[in-house]
Amino acid sequence: MPWAVLRNTRIGMAVKPALMAPQCQGYEEESAMIETFHTMQAKLEATPHLLRLGRLFSENVLVQVGDDEIYLTFDKGHLTHVTAGPSRKTPWRFALRTDGEALAQFWQPLPAPGFHDIFGLLKVGRGNIDGDILCLVKNLRFFKEFMALPRAKREDAA
Repeated sequence: MPWAVLRNTRIGMAVKPALMAPQCQGYEEESAMIETFHTMQAKLEATPHLLRLGRLFSENVLVQVGDDEIYLTFDKGHLTHVTAGPSRKTPWRFALRTDGEALAQFWQPLPAPGFHDIFGLLKVGRGNIDGDILCLVKNLRFFKEFMALPRAKREDAA
């Protein structure tokens, strides 16, 4: 059982469970991934042509990297919230699911064939897209360029 439940059983005190959080094994990786998306948020705000492309995009998107779920909330092209999951209460319009190694290759300044595009990840079997595909296709250029923002950051540094 991942959560330990402790009970206070002293006489005269209410019996109320207290939850203790389990040890988080992948906390550093999840924290780094959240930090990457916050960096992408700042980079998006500094890219006017991308904000223009996404001005009609106001949706929740799930990006799942391995077992880590990250919920991105866009409002008129601006990334307003980056929330770590998992959450059964957070609705999403479409989801991009991949593994960490594939995403790291996708974010390389010059990615290998098959890792240059989100649909390339699907073709090589390293990604999956679920949900409302029509919503993704309507905003495809915006979402593809948004997901490639860490790549641009590395190109600028080089």
